[in-house]
Amino acid sequence: MKKLLVVAIALFIGVAGFAQKKKDLIKEVAALKTEATSLKNELNQIKKAKEVNLNDSIHKFSYAFAVEIGNSLKQVGVESIDYNIFAIALQETLEGNEQISKEDAQSYIRKSITEIKEREAERLSAEGKLFLTENVKKQGITTTESGLQYKVLKMGDGKKPTADDKVEVHYEGKLIDGTVFDSSIERGEPIVFGVSQVIKGWTEALQLMPVGSKWRVYIPQDLAYGERGAGGQIPPYATLIFDVELLSIEK
Repeated sequence: MKKLLVVAIALFIGVAGFAQKKKDLIKEVAALKTEATSLKNELNQIKKAKEVNLNDSIHKFSYAFAVEIGNSLKQVGVESIDYNIFAIALQETLEGNEQISKEDAQSYIRKSITEIKEREAERLSAEGKLFLTENVKKQGITTTESGLQYKVLKMGDGKKPTADDKVEVHYEGKLIDGTVFDSSIERGEPIVFGVSQVIKGWTEALQLMPVGSKWRVYIPQDLAYGERGAGGQIPPYATLIFDVELLSIEK
């Protein structure tokens, strides 16, 4: 009888313990659900905060200011920044608590941009040299003493211009990746200019071309725009490709 009583008590304790654990588990699940709901609300608030409302003056000014900064960064070759650090620095500066001085910031930015440009220049220059080294192996490519390369697409039988002449040409200019940056052909209107008033590669090629010719001209960066580049379309140290048709020598 005593053994049965002990077993009964043990079973009662076990059942009671299980019931208590079940209650605790239910409470924990409820707490987790509450926490999940709270987290979801916070995420929705964050998402809502990220929505741009250009009808709001602060939103519009902030967005416009960021567009201005972003375009400036792209122009100097900066592809990405740490947005969290940027936001922290901006807030601290507006509050007068910046961690580096304006002068130090400007100095570091100039140094960093110079390094970015130098790396990009080395890359572009190397790409151009490699392209020309491989291109000269192709059939029909002629290389001049200066390094200019050309391929005759059509040979005319007219007179060759001199450096003092003005010429009328149709042309299309490309980067070595095939990007077209300028084309009188697309515009449907040839251009007239002085033979000596253009980049060195053009000046040299035109004086080799009889009127009526159409050549594909490959111009090394040192005979093109070199370290300057041209506008936003021709980067520094870019090797250029032109299809040039010499229409006439102007009187």
